[in-house]
This record gives sequence, structure tokens and C-alpha cells, in this order.
Amino acid sequence: MTVPPSRHDFATVGSKTVYEGAILALRLDQVAMPGGRVAEREVVEHHGAVAVVALDDQGRVAMIEQYRHPIGRRLWELPAGLLDEIDEPPVDAAKRELAEETGLAAEHWSVLVDVMASPGFTDECVRVFLAESLSAVDRPDARDEEADIVLEFVPLDDAVARALSGEFVNASAVSGILALAAARAGSTPLRPADAPWPDLPTTFERRKKTHG
Repeated sequence: MTVPPSRHDFATVGSKTVYEGAILALRLDQVAMPGGRVAEREVVEHHGAVAVVALDDQGRVAMIEQYRHPIGRRLWELPAGLLDEIDEPPVDAAKRELAEETGLAAEHWSVLVDVMASPGFTDECVRVFLAESLSAVDRPDARDEEADIVLEFVPLDDAVARALSGEFVNASAVSGILALAAARAGSTPLRPADAPWPDLPTTFERRKKTHG
């Protein structure tokens, strides 16, 4: 890899917020570009999020089918949810979401992969965990889209095939399934559940605390 002797500093020289909602904010940044030009970049601030590849003793992945309004249809996904507090350990959020969406708990947790959802316009990042040694727990009463969730246990090989065929298109689900398949096929160790997460987005949560 060839690296120039000096790299440009993409400094933000101005910024304004144009929208602030319940789960995201939109700001316009003025960014210094190479050559002296200043360009405007739209940035969607979002919560950090977690997703869970919950693998049972038969080698099946817990998948949920959930309605997603922006695309107007249901998607097959992993159990997942937002980090609502900056100080909440991501693995604790993953445990909560797994119980809420599937009625499952797990004894063993590790990090599979971290996914930047679409870094061209948003700071959203998802940490995908592997959860093993599953057991049943009480599931809280569901509401809204979660009241319509369907749970299916899919053999890992079938999940890989459904991801590669385009049936599974959720980014966290595809990444998590393929990461697990790669980990099972190779010798790369997984990270511990409390591994550092340098790309965890906190801007939106700090904004909420400041304006709260």
C-alpha cells in the first residue's frame, strides 16, 4: 500500500443542525477538502446499535421477521436494538434485545463483527454478538412492530444460502451470518463480549443529554 507523505486534514469548519428527532438528527457540516475547497456534507447522527446471532445447540440461528416501514415490507433480521444510554455496556443491550424479541437468554457471549451501516452519510454502527448456550426466559409484552414478529430457527448453512441468494438483506444479519460461517471455517478467535468499540457512536446521545 502506497501512502502519501502527508495526508489531508478533513477539518469541520462549520456545522448546523437542520432536524432533530426521537432516534436521529440531521446536521450539515462544512468540511475542508484537499485543494482549499469547502464542501457541505449531510450527516445523520444515530444511536449505536447491537444485533445478536443466537445459535442453538443444533447449530441453528434465531431469525426474526419484522415489518420495516421505510421499505414497506417485512425483513428477516437478527434480534437487534438501539443503545439508549451512552454508559450501557453493549453486551447488556444485546441481552435485553434478545430477551425482548425472542424470549431467549444465553450463557456465552462474544463479538462477531462491527458494521458501519452506511458511512457515506451516517455515523450509525452496529456491533453483532454471538450468543451460545441458549435458554428460555420470560418475554415482555410486545408492542407496535414487535407485536408482529415471527421467530424462526434457521440452520447456519441455510442462513448463509438465504443471505447469498438475496432473501436476507438486512446488513447486520448478512454480516453476522457470514462472519459466523467464516469463524467456523477458520481459526481466527472471536473478541470477548466486552472488547473495545472505538466506533460506537455517541454524538446523538450527547446531543439528547445536552438538550434534555
